Amino acid sequence: MLDTTDEQSKPRRGSLRRVPNGREDVFADKSIDLRAKRSLMKFLKFVGAYEEQRDIWEEWAEKPFPDFLKVKFGLPSELQVHLLALTLSPWSPNKTLTSLALPRIRRHLTSIGVFGPGFAAVIPKWGGGAEIAQVACRACAVGGGVYVLGRGVERIRTPDSSSPGPIEGDLSVSLQGGETVKAEWVVGSYNDLYESQPSDIRDSATRSITIVSSLLHTLFPVDAEGAPTPGGAVVVFPTGSLKPTATIKKEVAPVYIIAHSSETGECPDGQCVLYASTSTPGEDGYVLLDSAVEALLQSLDGHVLWRLRYSQCTYDGLETSSRVVVFPPPSLDLAFDDDVLRRVEDVWKKVDGEGDFMEFQDRGALGDEED
Repeated sequence: MLDTTDEQSKPRRGSLRRVPNGREDVFADKSIDLRAKRSLMKFLKFVGAYEEQRDIWEEWAEKPFPDFLKVKFGLPSELQVHLLALTLSPWSPNKTLTSLALPRIRRHLTSIGVFGPGFAAVIPKWGGGAEIAQVACRACAVGGGVYVLGRGVERIRTPDSSSPGPIEGDLSVSLQGGETVKAEWVVGSYNDLYESQPSDIRDSATRSITIVSSLLHTLFPVDAEGAPTPGGAVVVFPTGSLKPTATIKKEVAPVYIIAHSSETGECPDGQCVLYASTSTPGEDGYVLLDSAVEALLQSLDGHVLWRLRYSQCTYDGLETSSRVVVFPPPSLDLAFDDDVLRRVEDVWKKVDGEGDFMEFQDRGALGDEED
């Protein structure tokens, strides 16, 4: 967590503070007084088995998490910020509900040490989410599928539905370049299938990707004996920690920076990649992202080589006909969305009928002519 303001809210060179990740960190943190440590330990004991203690938190489920911490555990605001950071909540404290925060903190704490000492998360250097698509594409090709590259969808014509009874016939898909193909099903994202923007946008976020010419050693310490060198770190700028500008009039969301070192294979040795995100939309969001990256680099002595900024929105999934399925966009959340595979599986079963999800028929042995 990076703090960039003093008690008079004047900007200063930022200082990094480690977020306690468990009992050992709490006891070792000299900035937390004894009384606050007892309160924090009480909460950590509770959150490990919070599901069996619904009488404590159920009435607070749809209320702000900081209020729950203050009333039920007497935790001061400076410790509430630490726990909010562990939730990876993209929303401001008053919009982060207790029902969202508790399972996330529990998952983080119970994940420490699962795959090795000293860390709670892994970064797939090979075999990430893209590999799932690669496996499916390869299986489709082996099964006789044809890939048409560089030809986006211009228009989808559905069979005439004005007559009574079930709709019959294939979909007619016009591709860029003039080709027309027939299809039983059309599945894709909104941007894959339509040129216009969806009208039912629910939420948006601003993000940036920054390549910096620094190793940022301070962000990647080895904290436990036998632990591997970290390839990633999360830096949190809590709500209010960045100096507001004249254009920002409302309470802003926190800013998260996920830093990846060259250990991930995403950049050359001697460089790092910073993935910054905030749910504050529009120009205000870009101002916050730039301020956060600048503050981090000032504290760690690095400079920017390249930067990209963009907005991401989310909307409900659409189905324009019984055989045209539009996936919703990826979640804006920083925590991995476990529903991604569920949504893919739902569509898979809809198209394939009774077939098993992600199971493909064995190709069998290749003949001499195919070797």
